[in-house]
Amino acid sequence: MKFISVRNLRLRSGEIWRQLQQEKEMVITLNGRPVAILAGVEGEDVMEYLATLRRTRAMLSVNKIQERARQTGKDKITAAEIDKEIRAVRRSRTR
Repeated sequence: MKFISVRNLRLRSGEIWRQLQQEKEMVITLNGRPVAILAGVEGEDVMEYLATLRRTRAMLSVNKIQERARQTGKDKITAAEIDKEIRAVRRSRTR
């Protein structure tokens, strides 16, 4: 996968668009850090592509939440403890 700086994208956009047809995806960087993915799509597939991208982002977020819960031990709390926490939060909001 090819990495392209934001500056190069701005200065050489025509060349990069042509390369994208062959590369399929490129990572856009800012100060050496990835900030975006540039991906070629077919016109009729754009909505399906976006839906897949959104599902993937959601799965990554859930994975991060689950890992954080494992690291802090919160993956072991019982349903009763969860219900107790929910009741406490609801009580604090009604005050």
